[in-house]
Amino acid sequence: MAGTLYLVATPIGNLGDFSPRAVETLRQADFIAAEDTRVSVKLLNHFDIKKPLVSYHEHNLCAENGVTVQAIPGCCAAVSALAVSGLPTGRFTFEGFLSARPQERREQLKALSGETRTMVFHEAPHKLRPTLADMAAIFGPERPIALCRELTKLHEDTMRTTLGQAAAYYDANEPRGEYVLVVAGRTAGDAPALTLEEGVARVLALRAGGMKMKEAVRVTADDTGLNRNELYQAALNAQ
Repeated sequence: MAGTLYLVATPIGNLGDFSPRAVETLRQADFIAAEDTRVSVKLLNHFDIKKPLVSYHEHNLCAENGVTVQAIPGCCAAVSALAVSGLPTGRFTFEGFLSARPQERREQLKALSGETRTMVFHEAPHKLRPTLADMAAIFGPERPIALCRELTKLHEDTMRTTLGQAAAYYDANEPRGEYVLVVAGRTAGDAPALTLEEGVARVLALRAGGMKMKEAVRVTADDTGLNRNELYQAALNAQ
């Protein structure tokens, strides 16, 4: 007879955030699967939970085998950062970690250049400087950002500033700890999300797909903030 898999959210720093229900669930379990057993054993020892511990990885898909899966709620770094960011929370998108490869990271950010929802990213300290530099270049240096560092831990702090100011600050100061970056979405007053050349390339791609020139220019200008007349003339010259 198939059992039940309980997905137990663990604290993101402060052990006091581990709920009584989570503790009781682990105490009643037959065994515990963890992504990093070396880290999890510290949590289990703190709450005096003695159960067999095995490694979990993405290929252990219980749902595909008819096993009941239930979630035991807990802390979430992304939601905690969003709550203290001071940025709009009505609609947001969680983007996780960006690529460590510069070109791939820039492509990921360019794909988000027109995003109007608040964006939430995770970032490690050794990648923070290039990530902020790329964000400032692609989203614009005046775009608001909240940098939430070491959430729920001893040295927790939140910096609410702009991408340009954040990049300048961390050029002069060493990043320390794990970060959640909460970046404001694009607004109508933002600088163009693409260069004129990139806008022309998008127009020509839409034209190749069968869209008329004026419509392709209108769509691209609305999405990027580029001047419609300049974009139209540049696209005509590039044909």
